[in-house]
Amino acid sequence: MIKTKGINAHKQQTLRSAFCAALIMAIGMGFGRFAFTAVYPHMIEEGILNLHSASVAASANYAGYLFGALFAIKIQSQHSYFTCVFATVGTALCLTLLAYVDANSIIIFIRGLAGVLSAFAMISASLWLLEQQKQAHQAPILYAGVGLGIALSAELLVFGTQLGWQSKSLWLLLGLSSFGLGFAAIVGLSRAQPRQVVESHLSHGNTQLPKAISLILIYALAGFGYIITATYLPLLVKQALPNIDAAHIWAIFGLGAIPSCFFWHYLHRKLGTRVALSSNLGVQAVGVVLPIMLPTTLGYLLSALLVGGTFMGTVTIAIPVAQRIAHQSKSNLIAIMTVVYGLGQIIGPIAANTLFSIYHTLNSSLITAAGALLIATLMSLKSTKAIH
Repeated sequence: MIKTKGINAHKQQTLRSAFCAALIMAIGMGFGRFAFTAVYPHMIEEGILNLHSASVAASANYAGYLFGALFAIKIQSQHSYFTCVFATVGTALCLTLLAYVDANSIIIFIRGLAGVLSAFAMISASLWLLEQQKQAHQAPILYAGVGLGIALSAELLVFGTQLGWQSKSLWLLLGLSSFGLGFAAIVGLSRAQPRQVVESHLSHGNTQLPKAISLILIYALAGFGYIITATYLPLLVKQALPNIDAAHIWAIFGLGAIPSCFFWHYLHRKLGTRVALSSNLGVQAVGVVLPIMLPTTLGYLLSALLVGGTFMGTVTIAIPVAQRIAHQSKSNLIAIMTVVYGLGQIIGPIAANTLFSIYHTLNSSLITAAGALLIATLMSLKSTKAIH
């Protein structure tokens, strides 16, 4: 009986640790990074930003994410708690500050800083849970936090919009909510006790893992492939279906990411890295081109669900694999992969803007993004080796 109670208490503790780390992801990524996608159409309507300055602000965020990932390569797992705190408090401050500024240059600067903090949140929370707490099996809960943050922030924005609030009030709502959630997450992290036993997230029979360089290239293509949909989906919906609140479609994007982390983790354990990763990227490619193939409400809903339901699945598969490979090279492969993911996310909007200036439509950008994901799919099928 005492042993059973001890096991249950241990399970509860590990679940609390994973949920708290997921909240760090929700704030740093879902709120700090992706909420801008749903807010900037309001800022354009109010005349605070124009389309060009909104694009520059988005690019500044992607550049900040890349810079943050480069800087975070030096983060050690034993320092990950403090960088989680720094990222969470900083993100909440950035969101709150956007409620009080009008100058485009300051907005762009804040978005760049938020990108840096997002990278810190992604890497620090991953290091804290997967490395410091030795809970690689909890990766689905951790990365589901991004989808939770996207969905929750989107629905908060819908709530504020229905009350007639303008963008500054919406930013304040997001900022105050982040402070509240962040406080709960930080307290939870501080109470966790590091574990001494490393647990693999893969079954012993599934030892087919990609080489480090192949995984890095696949991850870069994945960053490029999903970002165009993640950046322009609400704007595409607003233009094609003006009678639908685009924030609801964006919420579906986030909601799709939450269960997907568990689904792709399960598929990864049962079928191995090769099958899980290639299937994930192939489905994602279909989701990216769906608005072209089916330019209706159903098409946009399915696109949001398929891309939202796979992009964090890619992370759930790839990052624990990177952590496992990194034990051999003693490098921070998680940070390196975050860097190349950031590069892909910067190149994506630049390519989209270039193609839009030529073809005056985003269709060519969606086709290009889907092509990148198909290349990544083929690479994930061919570039595996056994690691024992």
